[in-house]
Amino acid sequence: MNQEQKKWMYLSVLAIVWGSSFILIKKGLIGLTPLQLGSLRTVISSIFIFIIGFKSLKTILSHQWKWVVLSGFLGTFLPSFLFAFAETEVDSGVVSILNALVPLNAILIGLAVFKIASTKTQIFGVLLGFIGASMLIFNSMELNPNQNYLFAGFVVLATLMYGFNVNIIKHYLQEVKPIAIATGNFAAIVIPALLVLIFSNFFNSKTFENEAIYSSIGYIAVLSLFGTVMAKIIFNNLIQISSPVFASSVTYLMPLVALLWGLLDGELFGLDQGFASLLILCGIYLANKKA
Repeated sequence: MNQEQKKWMYLSVLAIVWGSSFILIKKGLIGLTPLQLGSLRTVISSIFIFIIGFKSLKTILSHQWKWVVLSGFLGTFLPSFLFAFAETEVDSGVVSILNALVPLNAILIGLAVFKIASTKTQIFGVLLGFIGASMLIFNSMELNPNQNYLFAGFVVLATLMYGFNVNIIKHYLQEVKPIAIATGNFAAIVIPALLVLIFSNFFNSKTFENEAIYSSIGYIAVLSLFGTVMAKIIFNNLIQISSPVFASSVTYLMPLVALLWGLLDGELFGLDQGFASLLILCGIYLANKKA
């Protein structure tokens, strides 16, 4: 399999895995608070990643650690809480759509901070995808007028962090193995996550009196293994063999998967959303077209 085929395979796998993560967060919030969900997700993910990648930590050079730590907080730790808080008020499908802001932020941050060049066609593709995502947002708002969209700001903030993260990995961690980056990320954030979990009263006996918590923990365990650990390794690899814009364009495909889960969960999907989804796919193509 050549590099071109491999990057599209990685993109497809990530779209399915991450597109399914929003419904898992929604189910996890039935028995967990946002602080418990975000911290538990990080702790469980850390256990999984240390089992398979602990030895890779020695390959990270001393001057690279500051970027690995920063990547861990921007790309994993803080967004895990932001998405959990957002889904207390906004539907999982809408959250996944807002997440499509990542490529736009990635290209703008790449231009402004990291001086990474992009063609006019790529910029147009990102904007076209953003228009499609915006259409999906407004259609969803009409279907869900009672939701508090101020909480959508948490998602927007998370997408800014993701935009910085993909550029940090591409610019400063290009020579570090993807498994080492992922393991280093969790080595940096597992202690803070454990402290949050302790102070969130997760270990209080009253917490486990709620029967819903057991199924919620199961959903978060699945999310941790596949949506965080496995996906993070693949994503880091994808960034290195492609570009920050291509890697972050997975967020254009994720809403399609998330909306499918929404349909299965009783949510509505109309022709307008279908047209907006088509615009998103066109945006992906143009954003990744070479000069």
